[in-house]
Amino acid sequence: MEKIIRVKIEKLPEGLYLATSDDIQGLIAQGRTITETLEIARDVAKKLLELQNKPLPPQEEYKELELPIVIGL
Repeated sequence: MEKIIRVKIEKLPEGLYLATSDDIQGLIAQGRTITETLEIARDVAKKLLELQNKPLPPQEEYKELELPIVIGL
């Protein structure tokens, strides 16, 4: 299944590029080029969408858990 999402790219003062999206909450990607940033954003979007469709196991079943978090600085 394919899904189209809108991604905003901005150039940071350090020369890197930052991608965010209003379509997928939590999507943030950074790269050295626009192409690299888009590739990273595509991977992040895929993982976030997979997590949205997968219920979390009951807490007592957690031995190790890897989840994305977004923090503002």
